[in-house]
Amino acid sequence: MNSNMLSQDEIDALLSGNVPRKESEENNGHHDGHDINEYFSELEQDAIGEIGNISFGSSATTLSTLLNQKVEITTPSVTLVKKNELADEFPHPYVAIQVNYTEGFTGSNILVIKQNDAAIIADLMTGGDGTNPSDLGEIQLSAVQEAMNQMMGSAATSMSTVFNKKVDISPPKIELLDMKQGEGTESIPDEDLFIKVSFHLTVGDLIDSQIMQLLPIPFARELLNQLMDKTNDHEANIPETENRTHHQREEEKEQPVPSKQQEQVKWNVNHVEFPSFQSVPKHTETNNLDMLLDIPLTVTVELGRTKRSIQQILELSSGSIIELDKLAGEPVDILINNKKVAKGEVVVIDENFGVRVTDILSQSERLNKLN
Repeated sequence: MNSNMLSQDEIDALLSGNVPRKESEENNGHHDGHDINEYFSELEQDAIGEIGNISFGSSATTLSTLLNQKVEITTPSVTLVKKNELADEFPHPYVAIQVNYTEGFTGSNILVIKQNDAAIIADLMTGGDGTNPSDLGEIQLSAVQEAMNQMMGSAATSMSTVFNKKVDISPPKIELLDMKQGEGTESIPDEDLFIKVSFHLTVGDLIDSQIMQLLPIPFARELLNQLMDKTNDHEANIPETENRTHHQREEEKEQPVPSKQQEQVKWNVNHVEFPSFQSVPKHTETNNLDMLLDIPLTVTVELGRTKRSIQQILELSSGSIIELDKLAGEPVDILINNKKVAKGEVVVIDENFGVRVTDILSQSERLNKLN
């Protein structure tokens, strides 16, 4: 059974508007910064939060499988934020993941997580234990991007169920985001106002933080409008016997009582049981690494090094010879992303220089070098 599917009770609660106000939402801010009630009713705010809650509930299951950790993404709070105040909302360096919808909806939204949290996720994705993550380099960002791709794919599947149509996304784009330095701001849509949906994220004992979703107002409106259309369709499909008048019901009392077989409900509803996060599937690190095998890395062959004073550098001219610290015929160093992983000897292949590997670190040692 697909763990991303919703139960009928969850769908009915969302469609009917009988979504209870969350205590965390009451305390944390339907009114922070700017009055969201000027743009969305309380019912609409609850609907936006519940769409996020359902979507990210399935995403948590996906992330827990990828990281082999217990993952919880709890009930969201919904607030309003201006674009020119995002620097105050995100004062620390973050990672921004842009999600573009290719089917079902028109538009995009942004996921925002702290860079340190992203580094822990990357370390777990590449076989580490998350306790001493490396800085976010090319391979780490690619690992985070793949994790978010898996998460948002799962979220799109849940949204397909909620809206009763196919919802799909393009592979998310990832950038380092530092609002105060102006880094990565081009990923933010050109809108004045955003809905900020904040979730509490925990990953084992390693992460206790937040993951936030920024929705442009027009995109949030599209979600609500399509949800309302689905609600109207749902009500239009209610059996006629449920819409009869009081007079009609009184007349029906005089009619013969239908048999038990006739009273059987026409709806065939299967309730879905979500897997417990306490039981996390075991995945080997090889499964995660398979997703990263096509990431391009820079390979450099270093003939040697030397040191020179500033005066000696300034005195260099065409024809000058710089003596290196290696002897002729001595093995050269092979570096991946500026980290030494092997040694080799220089060869010539069809008028091009090449290098034949003579000594190389093991696969696990090379992987640790890349972390």
